[in-house]
Amino acid sequence: MPESTHNIGTRGSPLALRQAQHVRDRLMEAHGLDERAVDIRVITTSGDQIQDQPLRDFGGKGLFTKEIDEALLSGDVSLAVHSMKDLPTELPEGLCIAAVLPRADVRDAFLSPNASSLMDLPPAAVVGTSSLRRGAQVKRLRPDLRVVDFRGNVQTRLKKLDEGVADATLLAMAGLERLGLAAEASAVLSVKEMLPAVAQGAIAVVIRENDEAMKALLALLNDEATAIATTCERTFLARLDGSCRTPIAGLAEIEDGVLRFRGLILTPGGADWHEVEMTGAPEQAEQLGADAGEDVLARAGPNFLVSLP
Repeated sequence: MPESTHNIGTRGSPLALRQAQHVRDRLMEAHGLDERAVDIRVITTSGDQIQDQPLRDFGGKGLFTKEIDEALLSGDVSLAVHSMKDLPTELPEGLCIAAVLPRADVRDAFLSPNASSLMDLPPAAVVGTSSLRRGAQVKRLRPDLRVVDFRGNVQTRLKKLDEGVADATLLAMAGLERLGLAAEASAVLSVKEMLPAVAQGAIAVVIRENDEAMKALLALLNDEATAIATTCERTFLARLDGSCRTPIAGLAEIEDGVLRFRGLILTPGGADWHEVEMTGAPEQAEQLGADAGEDVLARAGPNFLVSLP
């Protein structure tokens, strides 16, 4: 294969860089590429610039991808690496997901200097999180706890925890593991306690839809089981018109050839929620996600999402 330079667009956080490096290593290994053939280019996104206010007030998760999408479409970079849970369910015209890497741990980790688990926190303790999904599920389990907004990358949140800004926080176990910080977790919450975000633990590679050469390069990196599961989850989220204003969780897993999906939608305060569980064939992942979304909407009623702030 002739040597050429492929630029990977990524955010500049330690976790984003670690994930971009992982994709770079896998790409070089799969095709015997020289190190000079694949570059990493850091792109500052709107979401990175807004540090002191909830992102949901400025447009939600697309703020972490907008500038990277623009770099892709303009040809400044040839592929982009994202935590898949940060991707909007609908990508800009001209872009597509070309590969989904094997999924890491989907669970949430509980971190606290003073408690070994969420249930061990004292009454009225403060839990810091920027995720409405986590906050709503915390309140569902422990209505007495106070949830406060907690922005920043993993290291920033750990620093805030050390400084006593909150008594505890929740982070994706996959991110901690990729950063070599798994030991920071006081406990790991089962998916029955805390259903994860849609596509949590998965890394997605986005490219220009008409870039057939890049599609061919990335085909070897794609993990079919992870792609099927996340397709189901993202279809569920899309059917609910999920945004950063809506606490939604979902997890699909393939067990013994059967695709099993569990979804959850809550009010931000965790007082009201609706769950759905469905099974189907892996090749029907998209339909299963849509059916699950329709089911939970039918039971929640037409005003459930409308009433959310």
